[in-house]
Order: sequence, then structure tokens, then C-alpha cells
Amino acid sequence: MIKRKLMMVERIMYVDPETPVNCVFAAKIKGEIPEENFKTALEKIQQKHPLLRAVIDTKTEKYPFFIEEKDIAPIPLRIVERKTDQDWLLESQKEWKVLFEDEKKPLARVVWVKGQNVSEIFWAIPHCISDGTTGVTLMQELLQLLDDPFFELQPYQPFSSVNDFLPPSFNVKSKKYKANLYLLFARFFFLLQRKSKKRNLGQDYVLHRKLDSETTSKITEKCKANGVSVHALLCAAFMQAFQEVKGADAKGKVISPVDVRHFIPEIKQDHLFAFAPTVDLSLKKGSYDLINNARQIKNDLIQKIKKMEARELLWMGEQMHPIVDRMISMLKSSNGGHDVTLSNMGKINIPNHYNNFTVETIFSPTVAFPWLNSNTLTTSTYNQQMDFIFLSNEDFLPKAEATIIKEKAIALMTTSV
Repeated sequence: MIKRKLMMVERIMYVDPETPVNCVFAAKIKGEIPEENFKTALEKIQQKHPLLRAVIDTKTEKYPFFIEEKDIAPIPLRIVERKTDQDWLLESQKEWKVLFEDEKKPLARVVWVKGQNVSEIFWAIPHCISDGTTGVTLMQELLQLLDDPFFELQPYQPFSSVNDFLPPSFNVKSKKYKANLYLLFARFFFLLQRKSKKRNLGQDYVLHRKLDSETTSKITEKCKANGVSVHALLCAAFMQAFQEVKGADAKGKVISPVDVRHFIPEIKQDHLFAFAPTVDLSLKKGSYDLINNARQIKNDLIQKIKKMEARELLWMGEQMHPIVDRMISMLKSSNGGHDVTLSNMGKINIPNHYNNFTVETIFSPTVAFPWLNSNTLTTSTYNQQMDFIFLSNEDFLPKAEATIIKEKAIALMTTSV
């Protein structure tokens, strides 16, 4: 039975009952799937994951909480006729804006863009229960069960609070003192801030680009030859592209989420979880040497990950519930100090070939944030092809500028040294 308060980080991604923040995870397949297989597959997936049998109650207590709904409806399946290769992207943008507000319906939907022998299938899930790894897990399970409806999934017990992740050595008393100081400082900071009415009123948009396997291979070989990671090269290339296009308005910084499962092994690879701790990665001012920048970013990332205390971050976050609304308000009205939030999921571990169909490709996830600085880049690699999704809002970064930045960054990555 699940009944727990949303963690602070979940509350930020939930925003409020009127603001949808939905992640979309899509795959393109070739082959025919019986419609009845979806019913069985979604039923088994819902039985495995406790949060897919829960709803969010915002009325009963001071803060929103997850509560298991005994009469929960099945995960809905929406079927759309496939007419073009871009239909999945158009349908996913529709799903960004649809709230999960029904008290008897689960926090997930599936859309099947159905064509003759080719389809796109995608999950739409609120970000407050889902990170990138969650999307991969749900897609993996769905494809496995669509191919073999008799396959069995293993349910797991939900955690009751972040205290479940604290080691015996965690000194709550000393940490409480530190948390109270942070909270006091945060209250004072927000008190000094002038309330801004600035909001994004433009159109959210998505730019998609998939590289072929030859170009993807060139990027990985370039990284190996220079002793840098693909992630570091991505960060360096996009920050440099922002500098070249935005000039003095570029921030020279990216925010990079890290999978929390690296730090808290109790959160298994196949568990639904929303929190991804982040690191800030910066570019040296005036430096246009891409490889040297990537080396510096790689070293910086390694050092910051070593110092990261994910369990403490989760616990400290729980002490900040009184100021979450102010934090959300600031995100909605502040330009932020970064160019882009860059989430690189790396290689997607989903098989290509099944008995009854093949997976042609997996797309990087899309999500439209309500923040003023909504610049988001998600990347992933599947079947030796790197996939780029760039998302923002016309008010904050015009689509034409974003297109130039994206193409410049990819050109920097693919140009030979």
C-alpha cells in the first residue's frame, strides 16, 4: 500500500494541479502487433510498479501525496492512424499538455501511432514519477510483453520516505542544524527577491535530429582519440554553439542531471523514480578549443560526482518543503544562469530484434517545462545512431536561433580534428 508525501524534488516536477509536466518516451517498430497484447502488457506493467496504481491527492493534507487507488483504471491506450513519419512528434506534443487529473486513472498513458507494418509507440508519464531511466524501463517492459504476453514481471515494494535510504551512520541531529540554516538563508533570499511577473507566453517547440551510424561512429572515435567522454564533448559543443550564436548573452554553463541509481543502489534500475541530482558544468570564458574544453569538463564532472552525497541531498530536500512554492515561482520567472539543461542518456539498452517485430529506433525523451529558461537537450544512442531532442519556448529562445545552435553544436562534434 502506497501513501507518502511527494518528495521536494517530486513536488517541483509536479508544479501544481493545473500545470502538466509530462515526459514522452517513444520507439519506432516494424511489424504487426495484435491490439489485445497491449491490454495484457499494460496490466502486468501496472501490477509491477506501485506508482502506476497511485494518484496524487492535493486536497486532504498540507502537501500533495501519492496514495494507492484500489479501484484504479487500467493504463489508457490511445490509437492514432499513422500518416507520416512526423505524426509521433505531433502526438507527443499534444500529450505534453494533458493533465493527469482523473482521481481513478493512473499516472501514465500509452499512445500507439499505428501504421501498416510500421508504428511508433510512446509512453506519456508525469515527470514527478519519471526520470530517463524510468522511460527506458517502461519501454523495455512494454516491448517485451507485446512480443510475449506470457512474460512475467516482478513487483517490488515502494519506499515510504527518503529515510529508507539513510545509512545508520547518518547523523540527523547535526544535519538538521545545517538544514535549518539553509532554510533560514533561503527564506531570507526569497524575501529580498522582487516578485517577477515575467512568464513564457510563447509556443513550446521541439527540434529533432538523428545522426546516421557513420556520423555517430565518428563522434565516438573522436572522443576515444582525445581521451574525452561523449557527454563532455556534448557539453563543450553546445556551450560553444551558444557562445557563437548568443554572444555576450550566453551563460557558458550547462546543468547536467545524473542517474541517482549510481549513488543509491536500493533504487533499482527497473524502479520508477523521479529524482536526478544535477551538476553545473562551465566553459572557460574566451576558450574556443573544443577538445581542451571537453577535457576540462570531463575532469570537472568526475570531481563533482565523487563529492556528490545523493542520500543527503534527498534528505536535505525534505527539509525545504515550506519554500517549494517559492522555488517553483522563481523557476517560472528567472532567466537562470545556464544555457541549457543537458541530459545524455547514453546507449539505450533495449534489444533490436523480437520474435514478432524489430525496433527500428528509440527517440530521446521530450518534455515541455513551464520554466522561463526551458532550454532542454536530451540525447541518447540506439542502434549506433545518436538522437538529439532540443526543446524550448519561442518567448525565451526563438526556434530559428535554437535550430542554428543545434546544428552548430553537431557540426563542432562531427568535424575532424
